[in-house]
Amino acid sequence: MFVTPVPSQGDIFVGRDAVGRTLRVSAHPEMDRVVLSIWQEGRCMGTLRLASEDIPDLVRTLTAAVIPEEQPYWLAADQGQAWAG
Repeated sequence: MFVTPVPSQGDIFVGRDAVGRTLRVSAHPEMDRVVLSIWQEGRCMGTLRLASEDIPDLVRTLTAAVIPEEQPYWLAADQGQAWAG
């Protein structure tokens, strides 16, 4: 059995959908890449290699997925929501 070490530059995130699933984020500045890989019980299931210039867009997308943009007060009012402005 071959197990790769934890990334020296990066982190590991434990998934909440399946036992033993993790996301590894490893930086490779010498290649100008960041590698995202999905692991299941110590086995790599797939990777995505991103150029460092793609990372800001990825971060914006992830942030937007969990932090909804505030709606303008007139749109909130049109949807029957109270505006406290």
